[in-house]
Amino acid sequence: MNPNLRRPTAFLLVVLSSHVCMAASPDWMMARDSEVKALVEKMTLAEKVGQMTQPDWRALKDRNDVGALFLGSLLCGGSSDPESGNTLKDWTGVYEDAQKQSLGTRLAIPLVFGVDAVHGHNNVLGAVVFPHNIGLGCTRDPELVARIGKVTASETRASGFQWTFAPCVAVPQDIRWGRTYEGFSEDPSVVASLGEASVRGLQGERISGRETVLACVKHFVGDGGTAFRSSTGGGLLDQGDTRVDEATLRSIHMAGYPAAIDAGVGTVMPSYSSWNGVKCTGNKRLLTDILKGELGFNGFVISDYNAIDQIIPPAPSATTVESNNASGQVNSADYRKCIEISINAGVDMVMVTDKYRDFVRQLQELVNEGKVPVSRIDDAVTRILRVKFAMGMMDKGAQLMADPALVADFGSEAHRKVAREAVRRSVVLLKNEKNVLPLTRKGGRIHVTGRGADDLGMQCGGWTVDWQGKRGEVTPGGTTILNAIREAAGEETKVTRDLDASGAAGADAIVVVVGEEPYAEMDGDKESPALAKEDADVIEAAKKTGAPVVVVVLSGRPILLGSAADQADALLAAWLPGTEGSGVADVLFGDHAPSGKLSFAWPRSIRQIPASHPTEAAESPLFPLGFGLAY
Repeated sequence: MNPNLRRPTAFLLVVLSSHVCMAASPDWMMARDSEVKALVEKMTLAEKVGQMTQPDWRALKDRNDVGALFLGSLLCGGSSDPESGNTLKDWTGVYEDAQKQSLGTRLAIPLVFGVDAVHGHNNVLGAVVFPHNIGLGCTRDPELVARIGKVTASETRASGFQWTFAPCVAVPQDIRWGRTYEGFSEDPSVVASLGEASVRGLQGERISGRETVLACVKHFVGDGGTAFRSSTGGGLLDQGDTRVDEATLRSIHMAGYPAAIDAGVGTVMPSYSSWNGVKCTGNKRLLTDILKGELGFNGFVISDYNAIDQIIPPAPSATTVESNNASGQVNSADYRKCIEISINAGVDMVMVTDKYRDFVRQLQELVNEGKVPVSRIDDAVTRILRVKFAMGMMDKGAQLMADPALVADFGSEAHRKVAREAVRRSVVLLKNEKNVLPLTRKGGRIHVTGRGADDLGMQCGGWTVDWQGKRGEVTPGGTTILNAIREAAGEETKVTRDLDASGAAGADAIVVVVGEEPYAEMDGDKESPALAKEDADVIEAAKKTGAPVVVVVLSGRPILLGSAADQADALLAAWLPGTEGSGVADVLFGDHAPSGKLSFAWPRSIRQIPASHPTEAAESPLFPLGFGLAY
């Protein structure tokens, strides 16, 4: 490993050799276990298996199945919008209709409804969208990350949802991975610190508050270390195989879990990926022996979207059960075996999406056949109910419908102020020749160019309204970097705009905003994550004018800049800042000095990727981990 590329800070607090230090869920999580035990004893097998089942609400074949099958949870996937629309009101209606059905069952055990609120309540139009984790890692500020979690929880609860599948505590080691931006850093200690802060922000002290949500640390474990071209999910690295020894798995990839468990995180999601050829979702050593045993995790384990289907790779000629999944088609006998392996390995609730009826039937059959012990079912249901009791959902008179008092703060200016602060704190100044920055407001003309300047979708990236995100005005209420510059420049300074720098001649300064198209998961896997040719062309055209060129990069990872790094007089990494582009303008005009420090080393060439095993170890990176200039 090249020390110039990666300088992880001391990590002996969490990891000593191959042994993770003891962690444990806090006592308050188990405080009502006597009530949980009494309830479990009343439940039929069908009611227990229902608690373990989580379909995507859009995949329900009959909305009455919520009550008929005693479902314990629903989720809305990345693009599972209500038919009526994608507003707060639409989502509240979906949540409340489903919750009413669960409360009409014999035992009236409420649903816990999950959503991927991974950088704000990002599925819902008008929500505040925060920077993705890669940017927050550049702040190195747990207090700020906790405040972001608190705002996200409030906006999520405004729609009724009580559970987010966040934070991601992956420690990405290869920036070619399409989920790099979901990780706080390549440095395990940064991930551990900010992951814990996120849990505390989302859940509060005890998950039971009116404005708190259940958190989920993911993806256990090794998702950030998969080998190139090992993917089983259609990409290059995503859902691939992490080929490392146990000491490395613990010291790097398990780093975020002990602190999160100590903080009381209620759920953990296993990774789609494998560890040395064994799928994490079916790995009893990882889920039961280490996570629940050694790390003392007493919440429940929720599988990823159709992840159990991948435990046994499908045969090319396999027939479908009810639908396809991320790994291909699943043979009926193989699917039954996947259920058996995953539950016995330690999965407590299964994100089963559209095969939920088949899952419910087959799991009951496996119990009756003795292939899944009743004790394993009881343990899973105990864990699920333990969390529901801890959340206050089982209290008499509990507020189980959406709280209308929270609607006023949804997308509010106060919440956007927190996001704007997060943006300016996450921006990293990489270059500032001749003190081009900060920009002046004392007259003259600033020319703004590049495809990212007026594109909210590029600012937000993936997991924004749609799973993959999209270009353009993806959500209302946000501010693009162009509009932020116009607002910040003042009346004395003229701001002009085009896409290709054709009108840049004569400007006093040129701001070029470039970067990556939105993407998520395997769709973001790239063999060479480099600046697009059209972006490079705009930077080159701007440089030819002779005016100072400020380049702002919007990306979910460090990207190969080529000659653009030399052509830029000033260079800022803005990552995927979300809806509040004014935070970028705050730095450009010097209202706030840049303070961000790189959460990942920025490679000079493809030969330095991955950072852990570069082919040119002797060559220093373009910018090392922790680098960042100030004014």
